[in-house]
Amino acid sequence: MKQLIECVPNFSEGRDMNKIKEITDVIEAVEGVKLLDVDPGKATNRTVVTFVGSPDVVIEAAFKAIKKATEVIDMSKHSGEHPRFGATDVCPLVPISGITMEETVKYAHKLAEKVGNEIGVPVYCYEFAAKEEKRRNLAYCRAGEYEGLKNKFSNHEMKPDFGPAEFNSFVEKSGATAISARNFLVAYNVNLNTTSTRRANAIAFDVRENGRAKKENGKLVKDKNGVTLRIPGTLKKVKAIGWFIEEYGVAQISMNLTDITVTSVHKAFEEVKRNSENRGVRVSGSELVGLIPLQAMLDAGKFYLKMQERSIGISDSEIIKIAVKSLGLDELKPFIPEERIIEYVMEDKNSKPLINMKLDEFADVTASEFPAPGGGSIAAYMGALGAALGTMVANLSAHKRGWDDRWEEYSDWAEKGAVYYKALVNMVDEDTIAFNNIMLAFRLPKKTDEEKVIRLKAIQDATKNAINVPFKIMELSLASMEVMKAMADIGLQASVSDAGVGALAAKAAIHGAFMNVKINMGDLEDKDFASKKLKAGNIILKKAIALEKEIVDMVEEKIS
Repeated sequence: MKQLIECVPNFSEGRDMNKIKEITDVIEAVEGVKLLDVDPGKATNRTVVTFVGSPDVVIEAAFKAIKKATEVIDMSKHSGEHPRFGATDVCPLVPISGITMEETVKYAHKLAEKVGNEIGVPVYCYEFAAKEEKRRNLAYCRAGEYEGLKNKFSNHEMKPDFGPAEFNSFVEKSGATAISARNFLVAYNVNLNTTSTRRANAIAFDVRENGRAKKENGKLVKDKNGVTLRIPGTLKKVKAIGWFIEEYGVAQISMNLTDITVTSVHKAFEEVKRNSENRGVRVSGSELVGLIPLQAMLDAGKFYLKMQERSIGISDSEIIKIAVKSLGLDELKPFIPEERIIEYVMEDKNSKPLINMKLDEFADVTASEFPAPGGGSIAAYMGALGAALGTMVANLSAHKRGWDDRWEEYSDWAEKGAVYYKALVNMVDEDTIAFNNIMLAFRLPKKTDEEKVIRLKAIQDATKNAINVPFKIMELSLASMEVMKAMADIGLQASVSDAGVGALAAKAAIHGAFMNVKINMGDLEDKDFASKKLKAGNIILKKAIALEKEIVDMVEEKIS
């Protein structure tokens, strides 16, 4: 899965759109970054910017944006309703896909060090990036705000993690910055069949982590220090309030899910539904504000499929449909996945030209006079079709009448097959890209000795990749045969032949991909690399031949 992180810097300027544009322009100038949202606030004098990309390009864009903010924003003249202590007040990094929180923390520290050392802005690391427990809380790091920075730097315990610990002329203008790694925040509203804000608020207090103030005989209950005691709500990492939306004529529970790894969208929806029913109110649907990660939608869809005792080994698009219908995300307006799911918004359709073609178009371009797509891409596609057939048999078996007690067993097989299928689909374009990169390397200039060295290295690197790609196709196709074998053995009898065809396709994919591995070895100078791949490839092919025979024999015995 491609690594993606989201960056949500908050800049202390919400009134001068020219200054805001200067900042967002440097973000958009970084290739590979997609600017998703710019949300200025006049009262707060603050703008929240959201952009996404691979980790390195996001770090580059964030650094340039922070630098530009120090140039166009003068904190000595700033005022606004929101707490702040710097031109770039906060800059959180959020893991979206293909990257762990631990890895994201490393990028946060990398950005913080770069900002502190190269720009000269004092940086505090908070939340998951905090270097000490008490600094996890942003309020602690930002205590005293901009006006308190001078005194803060004189306190050893409050010195920044990176950058200068002095209130020099530059810091007087730039202020300080807080950089973090945090989980994704989802703004999510649940629709109610009432117009009563009071009832909506009561439900919000039931579920939000902060709950409601504790009362006895109508009076607030306080501790010995005079602090009002609270009755916590049922959902962790959730902020919520009830309100009436005149546009739609309904009351809503408006929630910020500040950590969807703790409270997911579907968990919040179900808990609001439960508490609403307890108060005589019905949930009619919900509304997503902004964007959401793909995994959050897949988790929701799978949750409801499991409730129905249905297989979860189906396509992402079908899982998302289940999530949308179950959560009622299309009640107020259409929910378009391509516009609301971060990975789909980021997706470059041109990066997968082959797999996005129609079947006849793919066949036509393969049959053309161009050398790519060739055997490697076709091998990947055969492997994908083989895995798809095994997955299909598992899904059909999960729905067979009379096998209701085994739906989860077959669902597990279907989910495993779907993983291999998706991976092999991606390899269809990867193989052609690998071939094209070899051609590009051969076109590099070779007039000088330096150019010749660069060209030779590029050719060798591209050749190794053109070997690794079909080798990966071999590995994935062999692994997928485990699904076909299981389905030939315990799958739906009426579809056992499909498992057999899947095995034949997988073995053909492995044999075909191995031919591409070997033909690309001709110009490779690293003979040790070639020898290891050749040896490993022969082992995979031998296993595939034996496994294909075992599966086909099982199928033939059953159908005869």
